[in-house]
Amino acid sequence: MKTIPQLQAMKHADEKSVCFVAWDYQMARIADRVGADIVSVGDTVGVNLWGQPNPLEITFDELLVVARAVRRGVTNALLSCDFPFGPLQSGGALDAAIRLVKEAGVDLVKLDGAADFPEEVEALTRAGIPVFAQFGITPQTSLKYGVDYSAAHAAQVPDEMTDELVAEAKRLEAAGAVLLNFTNSGPVVGPAVAQAVSIPVLGGFGGGPWLDGRIRMATAALGYNEKWLDAEPDTYANMARIAYDGLAACAEDIRAGRQIRGGIKVPSAS
Repeated sequence: MKTIPQLQAMKHADEKSVCFVAWDYQMARIADRVGADIVSVGDTVGVNLWGQPNPLEITFDELLVVARAVRRGVTNALLSCDFPFGPLQSGGALDAAIRLVKEAGVDLVKLDGAADFPEEVEALTRAGIPVFAQFGITPQTSLKYGVDYSAAHAAQVPDEMTDELVAEAKRLEAAGAVLLNFTNSGPVVGPAVAQAVSIPVLGGFGGGPWLDGRIRMATAALGYNEKWLDAEPDTYANMARIAYDGLAACAEDIRAGRQIRGGIKVPSAS
């Protein structure tokens, strides 16, 4: 099984860490078999899988259910789970983290906006719970930067914020964070932050090869989104088209009275 010291050693060996976001058992199994270093349960499951309009709607109990399912699929990678909006901001981070560790078996917790709450990072560290600290233009902090979340994937932190964000990264490292998730880093601020700290700095949307690794939603990497039925995605597959074609073929067989594939084999009607 992967360990945090291994990921930290990879940074110093200039080896990139791979993190896939998964929200179900099957995708978690596949990501784990691929050899992902981290499988992350993202708080955007409500938006990307359940159709919620805002990433702040997801609740802790909903994420806990998802994390349990993903835990069953992950045997080699480290399992991370996001906090929803609320526990960190209200002073309940330690209780929430303990529940994720005890009830879902996560290996580390990811805190969005952690730079504003270094005391919470310290408290989790003292309790022996590894912290994956997220900062930059994130789902929970985008409004602070004047960015609507729906457009956040195209945003980038301003270059003039380099000193401020380097200071945030150092503050998080000093508080005990073992990994950083720098969202929308950009090619100027990103390398500056990665070089300023000794812990790995990964990036989700808006990141790049200048960081110590990348975070990618498995569904996004695979093109699993209804919108890509109408436009060819710049992804590693087009699962939306595969799913559409497969379901259309199944529907055709049902309407034609033919036996369908993939189920229990039964004799055809004579």
